[in-house]
Amino acid sequence: MVYSMFAYVVFPLLACIILVPDFMTVYKQVPTSSLCLIFFLGIIYGIANLTFGLSLRYLGVSLGYALSLGLMMAIGTLIPPLVDGRIYELFKNANGNLLLYGVLTSAIGIALSGYAGFLKDGKNQTVNNNFHFIKGTLAALFVGITGSTQALGIEQGLPIANKTAQLGTNPLYRDSPVFLILYLGSFLATAVWCLFSGWKNGSLKSLVSTRESGVVINYIFCGLAGLLWYINYFFFGIGKNMMGPYTFTAWGISMTLTILCAALWGIYRGEWKNVKKSALRLLIAGLVTLVVSSFMIGMSNN
Repeated sequence: MVYSMFAYVVFPLLACIILVPDFMTVYKQVPTSSLCLIFFLGIIYGIANLTFGLSLRYLGVSLGYALSLGLMMAIGTLIPPLVDGRIYELFKNANGNLLLYGVLTSAIGIALSGYAGFLKDGKNQTVNNNFHFIKGTLAALFVGITGSTQALGIEQGLPIANKTAQLGTNPLYRDSPVFLILYLGSFLATAVWCLFSGWKNGSLKSLVSTRESGVVINYIFCGLAGLLWYINYFFFGIGKNMMGPYTFTAWGISMTLTILCAALWGIYRGEWKNVKKSALRLLIAGLVTLVVSSFMIGMSNN
C-alpha cells in the first residue's frame, strides 16, 4: 500500500503540480463522465496489478511477464483504436495490415512462451517452489485482459491531454493529468484490498506502531520503487506523444521491452536453470517473436 501510494498518488500529483500548474482547470473543462470513466478503468487496472503478483508467484518472473504483459500488449494495442475509430483510418492503407500482423505475431510469441512454461512445469523447484502452470496461466489471462484497461484509460484521456496542451502545457507532458485520474482509481482498489487484508490479519497497527529498526528504510525503498514505476509511464507518455496520430502503437513497444527485461532478469536469477534446453530455446524464440511484433506495431504508425 505504501508503494502504491507513492506510485499512484504522490508522484503523479507532483508531476501535475510541477509540469501542469493549471491541471485543476483542465478537469473543470472536460466532461465529468470522461473523468469518471478513466477513474473506473483505473480501478480495474489496480485489480489487475494486485492479481499480477499471483502470475509471478506461480510462473516466475520471466514467464509471468511474458504471458501477462504479452496479452496486455495485444489487447491494449487493439482495443483503444477500436473504441475511438482510429483503427479504421489505419486500415485504409497497408499500415492497418501491418498492425494486425504485428498483433498476430505477438500472439505467436505468447504461445511459444506459454508452451515453454508448460515444458518447464514441475522442473527446477529450488528457485520457485510455488510454480504451478495452470494457476499461473489463469492469473496471467486475467491480468492480460483487465490490465489492458490501463492502455484504454490513457487513450480515453486524449480529450484531457489535448485540453492540457491547449492551455499552454508542453505537449510532451500533456498526459500527466490523465495519469493522475487513472492511477487514483488504481490506488483506491489497492488501498481497499490492503486495508481489508490488514484488518483481517490484525496487522493494521503495525503500519504505525512498530518499532523495528528497518521499517523507515523499507518505507523509503517502497517510495523509491513507486518513483521508478511512475517514471516508467512518465517517459512512456513523452514517447507516446511523439508517435503522431496513432499514439496507441507506443503501447506495444513499452510492453515488449518490459517483457524482455523481465525475462532476462528471470534467466539471470536461475529460474530456467536445469530446465531442458528445448524449453529455454522456446522461451527465447517467444521473446524474439514478441520483440519483432513490437517493431511491426511501431512501424504501422509510419
